[in-house]
Amino acid sequence: MNHLIAPSILAADFANLQRDIELINKSDADWIHVDIMDGMFVPNISFGFPVVTAVKKHAEKPLDVHLMIVDPDRYLKNFKEAGAAGMTVHYEACPNLHRTVQYIKELGCRAGVALNPHTPVALLEDIIADLDMVLIMSVNPGFGGQKFIENTYKKLKDIKELSNRKNPGLYIEVDGGVDSTNAAKLVEAGANVLVAGNSVFSAPDPSVAITNLKKSGALSVS
Repeated sequence: MNHLIAPSILAADFANLQRDIELINKSDADWIHVDIMDGMFVPNISFGFPVVTAVKKHAEKPLDVHLMIVDPDRYLKNFKEAGAAGMTVHYEACPNLHRTVQYIKELGCRAGVALNPHTPVALLEDIIADLDMVLIMSVNPGFGGQKFIENTYKKLKDIKELSNRKNPGLYIEVDGGVDSTNAAKLVEAGANVLVAGNSVFSAPDPSVAITNLKKSGALSVS
């Protein structure tokens, strides 16, 4: 399949969020990536339920909600009700990961698990068959605009190999420092969903930036 593009509204203009959501609606983007931060799991605070609900009112693309929070089980139903189509929790934040994943699925959402840069892919061996998506963090979570971590390519290849063995239909998402200079290489390494924030919303024309990311590496994906 061709890879998907999920612009991250963490990099949008919060004073003109409706405008930026409508821009994404009209673009070649596939999902809208929404980063939820609690100031505990990561050293930053972003959106809560009211903002997600407001985004959903204007969004015509599915909301890809990334929960960078401790004890996410407490809030999964709330984010589903706010409009999440998919929810991704962090391996590092879930002591009972299988139960969390099953709950997300029971809510009718795509279930994803994110790995921080230091977390080995091999830890997903026993649960990958139950997942809809794995998110490989290519920066340390918490802030946009960070430098891309080169070891990401190896992790993508590792998760792709694991996916081929146990879950061929898996979405493999990458988030952090994604732009037109590395998109094709990321797709070649195994990613089929690219999250991009600063490289989209700081571009002279965000729609063109999204289209360029969509085209990058398209011929590499089978």
